[in-house]
Amino acid sequence: MSESAELLSGLALGAFRLNGQFLHVAEGLARPVGMTAAWWQVLGAVLREPLPVAGIARAMGMTRQGVQRIADLLVERGLAEYRPNPAHRRAKLLQPTDAGRAAIAEIVPAHQAFADRLVDELGVETARDCLQALQRLSAALDGLTEQP
Repeated sequence: MSESAELLSGLALGAFRLNGQFLHVAEGLARPVGMTAAWWQVLGAVLREPLPVAGIARAMGMTRQGVQRIADLLVERGLAEYRPNPAHRRAKLLQPTDAGRAAIAEIVPAHQAFADRLVDELGVETARDCLQALQRLSAALDGLTEQP
């Protein structure tokens, strides 16, 4: 196997492991407030502005169908609501309700505590370097996999 193939495999396996680790942490942070990591992820995507399901899926790297199922559950449980989309009649916008914002707010203290522990473990500069490396890797993959 070439060095580039070994590097690709190592990067992919590392990303898969990190994904699992982050999901485990997120589940632990979301569970005490009656949420799941996936609910938190979808609600978090629309905290700043309402988005259509397809936009959430693109931003989060999820499938549209998966986001649709979660969005419907969030609406059913009163944590989010659909709003008309002036740009597209059929693609409604998802936005959090007051209850959804309150649920996210309940996660913030534990999220902050875990963030502080992680950054203490890594050091601020290393944490920034890790973030920058992940962003560069993601941008490179986007550039190589964009459909013409």
